[in-house]
Amino acid sequence: MLRKIRIFAATVFFVLITLLFLDFTGTIHAWFGWMAKLQFWPAVLALNVGVVIGLVILTLLLGRVYCSVICPLGVMQDVISWVSGKRKKKKFRFSYSPAKSILRYAVLAVFVVACVAGVGSLVALLAPYSAYGRIASNLFAPVYQAGNNLLAYFAEQSDSYAFYRVDTYIKGIGTFVVALVSLVVIAVLAWRNGRTYCNTICPVGTILGFLARFSLLKPHIDLSKCNGCGVCARKCKASCIDAKNHMIDYSRCVACMDCLDNCHQQAIRYGKPVGAVTCASAQPTASKAEADQAADPSRRRALAATAVVTLSSLAAKAQQKKEAVEMKKDGGFAPIKERVEPDRVSPLTPPGSLSVKNLTQHCTGCQLCVSVCENHVLRPSGDLMTLMQPVMSYERGYCRPECTKCSEVCPAGAIKPITKADKSAIQIGHAVWVKDLCIVNAEGKSCGNCERHCPTKSIQMVPKDPSDPKSLQIPVVNVETCIGCGACEHLCPARPHSAIYVQGHEVHRTI
Repeated sequence: MLRKIRIFAATVFFVLITLLFLDFTGTIHAWFGWMAKLQFWPAVLALNVGVVIGLVILTLLLGRVYCSVICPLGVMQDVISWVSGKRKKKKFRFSYSPAKSILRYAVLAVFVVACVAGVGSLVALLAPYSAYGRIASNLFAPVYQAGNNLLAYFAEQSDSYAFYRVDTYIKGIGTFVVALVSLVVIAVLAWRNGRTYCNTICPVGTILGFLARFSLLKPHIDLSKCNGCGVCARKCKASCIDAKNHMIDYSRCVACMDCLDNCHQQAIRYGKPVGAVTCASAQPTASKAEADQAADPSRRRALAATAVVTLSSLAAKAQQKKEAVEMKKDGGFAPIKERVEPDRVSPLTPPGSLSVKNLTQHCTGCQLCVSVCENHVLRPSGDLMTLMQPVMSYERGYCRPECTKCSEVCPAGAIKPITKADKSAIQIGHAVWVKDLCIVNAEGKSCGNCERHCPTKSIQMVPKDPSDPKSLQIPVVNVETCIGCGACEHLCPARPHSAIYVQGHEVHRTI
């Protein structure tokens, strides 16, 4: 019964969290966006004390339920492992293996150092929620969108507009490759050995594993009923049950309850261990007295590790840089020259991110904001230090003042929640006019496109020759009221360089 409850809860979480990355309408986020904020590492970065304390208490009470129910990457591994287990010769493919403690702690140490050093790309590579986010947004989302476009095509044939087409393209080559490699590695490990990734590489799994040693409720072996058949160990995807010595390594147990359902003697129960019939030490040869002596140091190490990881997230520093821009076609059916992204002195960060520093310190690179950006302004960074973190680019669209979706979905506090009124007053940068590139000067033709589409009316057209009111007009930018939305840059007809572009601000300000 406990296993069925766990599977049902895990399925609900997995499906809904996946839809957060696939849904381009924003409907799912309005109802279930809170699920992304329950993820452990984003909650730590957002200083969401309530969620962090809640997950710690959950682990101390029930064990690593987070890993088997809430974490989408963990559930994905369970799905892959379950499919692999359907093969006749592989139904009992697992066996007990000692914990790879050195590897686990080494990866955790690298994770902490990367946080302190501000290497956001390495942090995003190791964080489980971020890993699943880039897999879903870069690999699953294009398939989902292609299916939507197919439905839209058939709907159009019936004069129905129940579906509408969306652009499907690779938002970042570097992130796509990382997502593909991550999926392959995790899938192979899960196919062969179940939860190997969770118990050897995942830093969140290592942290929660410390706490799970002291959980109140846990599976335990009743020696009076156990006949030593070893079925529990051969069905344990965490490889944490030593059937020979009747031991369970609770630091690796993900509370999946598979052992309970597969024990024909009902010798494994989930609850509070009582008396001498239980053996819960991770070391088979250790006595109960030795385990009790080791409990206090282990508990101190667990609390210290949690504190270090939490505090280190506040010290991360990095700088976003530009990424390559792909070709775009507009202006009807005529192809135009490839637009070259301007060389911005400071990168552009979304309204609500407060500053470049705040974004790089808190962003986990989960790609959720990129997935929901219907204006195609956000895309993953290709810079090594901030790889997979969002950057703004105006080649496919501009940041519309009425859209605040990225701020609504960010679970890590990298983009703070803002209202539409707030966004219209947040200056993320200002427009810069390049005299020699403007077609008024370069081709002697009238334009004014930038002025017509400026939502804040910060661009005015004035006569090129002050002494001749009838002369061609050129734009003048009011940098005090410009919010840096990029409408002028996106709609400028000059190619390959826009004659007007947005220069980012390191720190945003309210105008």
